[in-house]
Amino acid sequence: MYIVDDGIKLNIKLDMPAGNPAKCPICIIIHGFTGHMEERHIVAVQEAMNELGLATLRIDMYGHGSSEGEFKNHTLYKWLSNGMAAIDYVKTLDFVTDIYLCGHSQGGLTAMLLAAMEKEKIKALIPLSPALVILDGARKGNLLGQPFDPENIPDKLVSWDGRELSGNYIRVAQTLHIEDAAAKYEKPVLIVHGDQDEAVPVEYSIDAAKLYKNCRLELIPGDTHCYDNDLPAVIRAVKDFMSGMLNK
Repeated sequence: MYIVDDGIKLNIKLDMPAGNPAKCPICIIIHGFTGHMEERHIVAVQEAMNELGLATLRIDMYGHGSSEGEFKNHTLYKWLSNGMAAIDYVKTLDFVTDIYLCGHSQGGLTAMLLAAMEKEKIKALIPLSPALVILDGARKGNLLGQPFDPENIPDKLVSWDGRELSGNYIRVAQTLHIEDAAAKYEKPVLIVHGDQDEAVPVEYSIDAAKLYKNCRLELIPGDTHCYDNDLPAVIRAVKDFMSGMLNK
C-alpha cells in the first residue's frame, strides 16, 4: 500500500488485530534513520499492539525502505510532513477510534515533534530511544561523528553506511526545539531507552522526560539503541503502558 505526500509515494503497511474488529484504536509506528518498517524492533512493537487489540500503520519514511525520495535529500521537515500525511490517512479509516503514535530513534524524535503539532489527535506518545542528539548535534557542530562549523554548514555529511546526506538536514534540525514540543503535549508519554545506547546517550531521554507534564520513563538495563540485548523488556514496557491507556 502507498500514500502520497507532496507527490512522493510512501510505502505503508496496515496490520489489524485478530478478528478484524469493526472499531479499534490504531498506532502509527515510525522507524529511525537509515531504517525501515521491517526491522525487528519495529515489527515487535507492531505485533505487541496487534495483540492488545490495536491496528497498526507502519510507514517507510522519505528516502527510506520502499518509499520514494532520495536518502540524501531527507530532512526532519520532510519526515514531519510524511507523519502528518499518515495521520490524515488514518483519519479516513472508518474503524479507527483513537490514534497513538510511536517512533524509534529519528522516528521517535519525529513522533515527539509531530505529537505537538497534532496534539488534538494523538491520544498518547511512545518515543523509543528518541534521537534528540540530532537537534543538539546540529547546533553544536557534530553529527554522525563528524565535526563541522554550525555557523558554516557543509554541503554534505556522510552516513555510517556510506551514503551522503545534504547539509539541509543540519539546517532543518537547527530550527527544531524539543522543549517547545514537550510543552505543547500534555497527554500521556512513555519514553523507553536502553542505558547502554551507543548511538543516543540515555541522558537525552532522562532530560526529555522532565519536560513533559505526563511522562513515564523506562530505562532498559544493559540494552543498546536497537534493543539487541533485551527487546522483550521493551515490549513489556510498551504493552504495560498501552494496557493502562486502553483500560482507562
